[in-house]
Amino acid sequence: MNNIRINHVEIENAAPKEIEKRSFEIITEELAKRKIYLPEDQAPIIKRCIHTSADFEYAGNLAFSEGVVESALEAIRSGASIVTDTQMGRSGINKNYLSRFGGKVYCFMSDEDVAEAAERNSTTRAAASMDKACGLQERLIFAVGNAPTALIRLYELIQEGRITPELIIGVPVGFVNVVQSKELILSLSDIPYIIAKGRKGGSNIAACICNALLYMLPSGKNTNKALDKEDASG
Repeated sequence: MNNIRINHVEIENAAPKEIEKRSFEIITEELAKRKIYLPEDQAPIIKRCIHTSADFEYAGNLAFSEGVVESALEAIRSGASIVTDTQMGRSGINKNYLSRFGGKVYCFMSDEDVAEAAERNSTTRAAASMDKACGLQERLIFAVGNAPTALIRLYELIQEGRITPELIIGVPVGFVNVVQSKELILSLSDIPYIIAKGRKGGSNIAACICNALLYMLPSGKNTNKALDKEDASG
């Protein structure tokens, strides 16, 4: 690869289709320099979180329940759908790849009945959207990247026996009840989870974890090519 100089700044002359590949090469190199060695099954997920955020702390703060990657892949293969707590998260998930396995992506945050339920029950739309998801007769993966109230309500619904998620991706970002909501999910012994400990996270991280799982499957494994236009999160 021949670099170029612009106004005394050296620029890598990477072809557009090679930029993502080069990014992952840099991530791998930096992890090695930091003497960070990732479990083989978790590496694609952690690296994609770093790729999305440029934050290497994800190499240490993502918590995986035992066997979660394989169980998540099996759920996707079996047609599981994904429920998110933001339209941003929904937009970032590669719906074309997911549809190859029969799954869909849902976000109920803008639904009128969810807004009415939230007002009636004096709760958040995010919590009300978890209640609405209980009505879906599908295998479900929950990808929560913004609202800790969604995780708290999801925990309550699980405890009430109203829903059994195939996977919980719990990565809300912020300060109020963020850490506490994640601790609730971490306390579950029978629900697979991927959790970003502490305050880190975001809708883009929730979406990129979903995409990382998709790209690990044979018909979706395309890590080193440019992503579909709709896949905004990486």
